[in-house]
Amino acid sequence: MVHSGKSIVFIGFMGAGKTTVGKLVAQKLNRKFIDTDEVIEKELNMPIPLVFKKYGEKVFREKEKSVITDLSEKTNLVLSLGGGAFLQEEIRSACLSNSIVIFLDISFESWKERLDLIIDNRPVLQGKSIDETLQLYQNRQEVYTNHHIKIKVDYKNPEEIADEILATL
Repeated sequence: MVHSGKSIVFIGFMGAGKTTVGKLVAQKLNRKFIDTDEVIEKELNMPIPLVFKKYGEKVFREKEKSVITDLSEKTNLVLSLGGGAFLQEEIRSACLSNSIVIFLDISFESWKERLDLIIDNRPVLQGKSIDETLQLYQNRQEVYTNHHIKIKVDYKNPEEIADEILATL
């Protein structure tokens, strides 16, 4: 499947390992890795938390849509999408039809163990209780069911996950 040249797109909840695993997979396949949030930050010349604060989520989501739908049409890339990107129908359908979509599935229990590592640079988590975050997690699980490949990531290191993905491809 990999030899088709289709780009690989990683989806999943924030902190599931999309960027870390994506970089490893790109390296192993000798492809270019792109974190779409980094592209948005470069194009808007500010970090995403500031985009949310200054312009609001709507402006961020519009930019996210244009960046991702454009990149999904290119070949031989490995893309890491922001955790909320797949909520947008246009992004979902562009990625599913143009790319190989891999869902990194992390349980909420396992995810909570990573919370301290990710809380500061995730604007959608700011000021949320653990119950509100669980609600966000559950709401997003439904959109993540739209994928080509699902990989459980609980208690696996990035190298193991990347190797499992390569074996699956």
